[in-house]
Amino acid sequence: MRRYRIAAIPADGIGPEVIAAGLEVLEALETRGLGFSLDVTHFDWGSDYYRANGRMMPEDGPERLKGFDAIYFGAVGAPDVPDHVTLWGLRLPICQGFDQYANVRPTKILPGIRAPLAGIGPGDLDWVIVRENSEGEYSGNGGRVHRGLPEEVATEVSVFTRVGVARIMRYAFRLARSRPRRLLTVVTKSNAQRHGMVMWDEIAAEVAREFPDVTWDKMLVDAMTTRMVLKPRSLDTIVATNLHADILSDLAGALAGSLGVAPTANIDPERRYPSMFEPIHGSAFDIVGKGIANPVASFWTGAQMLEHLGEPDAAARLLRAVEQVCAAGVMTPDVGGSATTREVTDAVVDAIRGAND
Repeated sequence: MRRYRIAAIPADGIGPEVIAAGLEVLEALETRGLGFSLDVTHFDWGSDYYRANGRMMPEDGPERLKGFDAIYFGAVGAPDVPDHVTLWGLRLPICQGFDQYANVRPTKILPGIRAPLAGIGPGDLDWVIVRENSEGEYSGNGGRVHRGLPEEVATEVSVFTRVGVARIMRYAFRLARSRPRRLLTVVTKSNAQRHGMVMWDEIAAEVAREFPDVTWDKMLVDAMTTRMVLKPRSLDTIVATNLHADILSDLAGALAGSLGVAPTANIDPERRYPSMFEPIHGSAFDIVGKGIANPVASFWTGAQMLEHLGEPDAAARLLRAVEQVCAAGVMTPDVGGSATTREVTDAVVDAIRGAND
């Protein structure tokens, strides 16, 4: 029996609701006799912890997570706590401290979900966005001086290193090679940002020579938003900087029907540290406690976690169950359904238990 230690950090907003749902679904998979089990440890870190302790997690939080095989993360953010406090106090220290430099965000239109683009349905939009997750615009390099004075200055310095760009580029090319179309689009803004972004373009061309079997092109980020909307079938695998991919992946989720179905994996490809898996949708405090949070993103995120752990059969079973339930119309209001979180979760659990494959 293969046993994996999972750290569950539900954190804020609807995070506890969707992580609880995800753990139920993962438990249902365990009962299918696939040869694995999950040993889950819960951590109460987040904004409630901050209110009580003045910090989002204990000082030794990352050290306590090192022994786990993966981290299953909910969402971070609260109306009464500044966003930069919640983000830099919990999620980013884990991502950066564990060098989870590949943020992987698959996007596709699930059966039964009506996407906003006319004439586009399941099979027409099937992308994976690879986001550089360790440096760039979110490196934290900068500061403020002369606060409150007319001459106050704030700087936010993007940091791009050759090693950081080269490794995410190789990761993206390898991922593109593993997909049927073997197609990669590199996104930058090198017409206006003539240093870091030009280096991105140069390194992309260098790395591309290592992957002659992958077709690749490049786009400026503003033109990319247009291409995503008008020519979604022309895209497959996409790689971009920390900021650009953050924005583009939210657009991708919306084009697929809802951020409530969009998953994320924060990967340390070298497996020196645990990788972290989280839904993309955020804490969504406007629907907390209403029982209508979409758990599909947490299910898909759970499938990414299983894939990373080396359980592809279990991951595939989970995604088939999700697609079966969505196709049957059992969906939450954000994607046009009327089901509750509980009803969607129960339906996916039943689909897993009833599967004969």
